[in-house]
Order: sequence, then C-alpha cells, then structure tokens
Amino acid sequence: MPEMARPLHISLVAIPDAVISTLTGIYDVLGSFRMLGRLEPSIPESPPFTVEIVAIERGNVALASGVPVQAHRSVLEVAATDIIIVPSVLLGHDGWTPGRYPEIVDWARRMHTEGALLCSACSGIFLLAETGLFNGRAATVHWGYAEAFSKVFPDVPLSPERVLVVSGEREEYITSGASMTWHDLVLYLIARHVGATAAQTVARYFALQWHHDGLAPYIVFQGRRDHGDAAIAEAQAWLSTHFSIAGPVEEMVRRSVLPERTFKRRFTEATGFTPIDYVQRLRIEDAKRRLERTDEPADEISWRVGYEDPAFFRRLFKRVTGMTPSAYRRRFQVPTFARSKAGRSST
Repeated sequence: MPEMARPLHISLVAIPDAVISTLTGIYDVLGSFRMLGRLEPSIPESPPFTVEIVAIERGNVALASGVPVQAHRSVLEVAATDIIIVPSVLLGHDGWTPGRYPEIVDWARRMHTEGALLCSACSGIFLLAETGLFNGRAATVHWGYAEAFSKVFPDVPLSPERVLVVSGEREEYITSGASMTWHDLVLYLIARHVGATAAQTVARYFALQWHHDGLAPYIVFQGRRDHGDAAIAEAQAWLSTHFSIAGPVEEMVRRSVLPERTFKRRFTEATGFTPIDYVQRLRIEDAKRRLERTDEPADEISWRVGYEDPAFFRRLFKRVTGMTPSAYRRRFQVPTFARSKAGRSST
C-alpha cells in the first residue's frame, strides 16, 4: 500500500448543473474509509482522503434536480487541494454554455499548476475543459454528449467508448465516460493512492463495478442527421426501416438517382460512415434490442437483421460491441423474474 504522510484533500465541485447521484455517490465512497477501517483489515486505520464539497460560495447549492447539497467551502477559500473532481452535469437542449463559472475555472487552473489532479465523471469534463488544460489531451465523456462536447471544445480528442482515460505527463488528467463509470474513477483513485487491495475491498463492499468491457456495448447508434444533405437524409430515413433487406446500399443508390460514386462520397461526408458501415451499425443495433428483449436464438436474430451467415454476424457483432451475442444477452437482458413481474402487473 502506498505510504501517505497526510490524507489527500479532495475537492468535489458542486455547480447548479451537477447530477446529485454522481456527486453524493463519489462523496460517500471516498469518504467511507473511517467506517470501512473498522470492518476490513485491508483498509488503513487512518482515512487516506479528506473529502470536501466546494462551490462558488459555501452553503446550499441546488443541483440539476433541484435537490440542494451543502458546500463546505467556497473554492476561493481552498488554497490547496490534491484532487479536483467535477461530477456529471446535466445538459439542456442548448448544450453547454461556457463562461458561467469563471471563479471555478480559474481556481482549477491554479490548483493544477500547484500539482492537483483534475478529474471528471462523465459530463463533468465540460467544466474542466474550460481551463484549456485538456486541449490536445485524450479524454472521454458520455457518448450521448460527445458531439455537443466536440462542438464547444474541438481541440480535446475524445474516445467516448472508453471507460477511463488518464493523460498528461503526471497522469494528472483523469476522465471517466458514461454515467456509472464514476465507479471506475473512484476505484482508480483508490488503487492509485491507497492500493489495489483497498480498491477491491471498496468495490466489494459497495458492489461497485469495473467496466472491463468498455462502453461500446452501451452505445446506442444514432446516425447523424444534421448534415443538411437532403438526398442523404432521405436515404437514411428509408434505410431506418429497410436495413435488413438484401442489397440495401444498391437500393439506396438506385432510389437517390445519383451516380454511385457520388452517392457514396456524399453519404460518407454527411454521416461519417460509409454506406455499408452505416447499414451494419443499424443491423447490429436492431440485433442488440432483440437480444435484450427476446429469447430468439442468435442464428435467428442474424437472419432477421439481414445476415444469412451466422458466423459472420457473430464476428461483426463482437467487432462493433466488444462482446459476443451470448455475452451481450447475459449482460443486458432483463432478468426473468423482472420480466414475469412486469407481465403480471400489466394484465
């Protein structure tokens, strides 16, 4: 276990956009060592972390849900900290508006200069990216916010399929991906600063999960539609209900009345996918829903989504999602007891 001369100070940032479940979850887990130390010999007797909720001003902060939390101190009162964590934030229809929290951004930049780690859970990276310190640094964010993030912060390279990204010369920039990957963030911090055994103990006690398979299985494919190419948009609309037919690309070309090369070039420019890749993503997305909601064999699902060769379907499914169809079904299918209960309540 790493030796610590003093507890590391963690500043957990509360802003009105923050999601309460992420903030309080991180606070509870990282602040649990005093309690766990009485129960588990692998946990150090002295808590390794001191966790404070900080905000622009001390006192109540109403979060995105309207539920308030108590900020222990204003960021202007925090002259030194070791780790800054910004929890998930909830974006509205207009996305993220920069410049609303200059005091926090300036403070985070100053604390980083003095050695602090900058950590974000899910969409908390929106606030930290305003420091400019993540420009050119690999990061991750909830896949549903990736496009909105890149529009505001185009200089931050994103990998939304990754669970946790650690970058920087000191490994001082730590970002976690979608929603519950704050589990991975806190377990990483515990493993890094307290030890792997302590991280395993905390994970077991709270039933936290390392997302070993990455986030690709969770990502729902939604083809880009805001590109402004009417011919391609019409092809996408048709394809959304005809992707399982034989030769869908050829049929799209025929219906578009465009030269094949022109159609394929425009389709790729508009959507970011070649026509055949786009078809495959739609087919795999439909297969995922069938694996989640039915008991149909994988071979039957392969045929229903447009593949006559089940072996090819299985290889493609694993390449896209990172999991075999059977593993995906085990992970995501609603348990039998839950399905039977839902069935009884609806009758």
